[in-house]
Amino acid sequence: MNPIPTNLPRIGFAAWSGSGKTTLLKAVIPALRARGQRPAVIKHAHHAFDVDTPGKDSYELRHAGADQMLVASCRRYALMVETPETDDGRVPDLDMLCSRLDPERADLILVEGFKQADLPKIEVHRPSVGKPPLYPEIPGVIAVATDAAELDFDGPLLPINDPDAVARFIIDHFNLNP
Repeated sequence: MNPIPTNLPRIGFAAWSGSGKTTLLKAVIPALRARGQRPAVIKHAHHAFDVDTPGKDSYELRHAGADQMLVASCRRYALMVETPETDDGRVPDLDMLCSRLDPERADLILVEGFKQADLPKIEVHRPSVGKPPLYPEIPGVIAVATDAAELDFDGPLLPINDPDAVARFIIDHFNLNP
């Protein structure tokens, strides 16, 4: 299958583990939806993750050798694709992953993880995690969502506990206003 490039705007959320990326995204998604946006999400996972369950038919069919397994019901479907080409630990190609999303069902793509990917990012930074900010080391950080009183960052600081402010920033950044 040749991937179809997508022109959907993408924004990454990057942070150290435990900083609250998923917590923030869980709140930003409904804030975006309340503003008429349909976000899709791509999340980087650990090497051995599996959404399937041993003993289920789909799991057994995949492990019998099906490189692609699509499970469907009347409410949703999930396509699982084996990726031996990145078994060496390489990060999957973000452009390829984005091309697998249906652009007719989304207005933008929120990307969790993929710190080194070439896309604009919001860093999620909590000083209480005890790690330095990532923005000096990773490309593309355009804003920092933080509870720090101040940071030496040359860009907007967004209140980490205000998902509406983060959603407004994303909409304004991509000019997604209707």
